[in-house]
Amino acid sequence: MKIKSKILIIAGSDSSGGAGIQADIKSVTSLGSFAMTAITAVTAQNTTGVMSIIPVRSKEISNQIEFTSKDIRPDSVKIGMLHSTEVIYSVLKSIKKSKLKKIILDPVMVAKGGTKLIDNKAILVLKKRLIKKVDLITPNIPEAEILTKIKIKSIKDMKNAAKILLDLGAKNVLIKGGHLSSKNLKDIFVNKKETAIFVNKKINTKNTHGTGCTLSSAIATYYGCGKTLKKSCELGIRYVKNAIKTRPNFGKGNGPINHLNSFTIDKKFR
Repeated sequence: MKIKSKILIIAGSDSSGGAGIQADIKSVTSLGSFAMTAITAVTAQNTTGVMSIIPVRSKEISNQIEFTSKDIRPDSVKIGMLHSTEVIYSVLKSIKKSKLKKIILDPVMVAKGGTKLIDNKAILVLKKRLIKKVDLITPNIPEAEILTKIKIKSIKDMKNAAKILLDLGAKNVLIKGGHLSSKNLKDIFVNKKETAIFVNKKINTKNTHGTGCTLSSAIATYYGCGKTLKKSCELGIRYVKNAIKTRPNFGKGNGPINHLNSFTIDKKFR
């Protein structure tokens, strides 16, 4: 299998393998691309929650981004957990210095179990500085509510939140609708020229750990391969849907999804 593109992932790790850097690498790899990483934090967590978070120094995060990109140039970048203002500023500086393009931002704020992963000052910097520098931001509903300071209870609210994010400087917005109570799952892609709604049947399961990380990495992979952003979102959503549908039942809490759903294993390895 020929490698399709090279993706740089800037995010925190998940020791249980369901989310964060581990989910990102699995997603990028299973979609046929080459994953590189800049780790922002090391977490001890499992399907029931986060036990501890050890931040990586901002200088080391910059070193990872710049030294990696200098040798192997990324076709796109996925940004996940950025826990402080210092880290956000260092990532912005390194992106500019390395002249990185095609950037997808997953504004990770709270872990599935409820642990806060970013401080309030960093949220403000993310809103004022980082949103403007990326090609797409992919918040879920709780994250969109924090960023826009409005309550989201409907599709109309999701559209209003997307407009607020565009007014803050975002070029493209994908708001994920998984937290709405409905039979169908609706994700909304918005920019200043168009609005698209991706509709899928909601799968009733608690095993959805790492869906946001997985989706943003899948989008970055398709985008890095030359697809349009809208098409990348559509294909990324389809990949995540199949990953949830074929999920393994691991762990006692919010279990992981199946990142290998795109794989066809050769007979000799079965």
